[in-house]
Amino acid sequence: MPYIFKKSSKAHSVFHLKCPRCHEGATFETGSWSFVKSFDMLQRCPKCDLNYFPEPGYYYGAMFISYIWTGWFSLVFVAIFKWGLGWSINEAFGVLILFLAVNFVYIFRISRLMWLNINVKYDPAAIEKFGKNPAGPQEK
Repeated sequence: MPYIFKKSSKAHSVFHLKCPRCHEGATFETGSWSFVKSFDMLQRCPKCDLNYFPEPGYYYGAMFISYIWTGWFSLVFVAIFKWGLGWSINEAFGVLILFLAVNFVYIFRISRLMWLNINVKYDPAAIEKFGKNPAGPQEK
């Protein structure tokens, strides 16, 4: 496995939809391409107790990431289909719209994880330091 997808990398957290602090806890209630509870994010990491909603409007920046990512992807996608494969512009845009409609939920989630990973540092000992203690609150 390339280093970029090893557990300690930001890409692991982003593309596997894992907590940016411990890289183990889930961030969403359902799987990557689920259309049930598509946008329902957990409030806290089940492993290290990271608060995924530190303030109101926190994910406003994720909208810009999604917009930029989708815009550049769309340009490259259409260019490849138009000039690389010789398709008509209507066919290229048709396939692009179909692709984006199917992957919209995943793009939404990736954008949120990118925003979280910009703001939260990976800590391999986070579960021991911040994890939930079934016996009661931990002393920190």
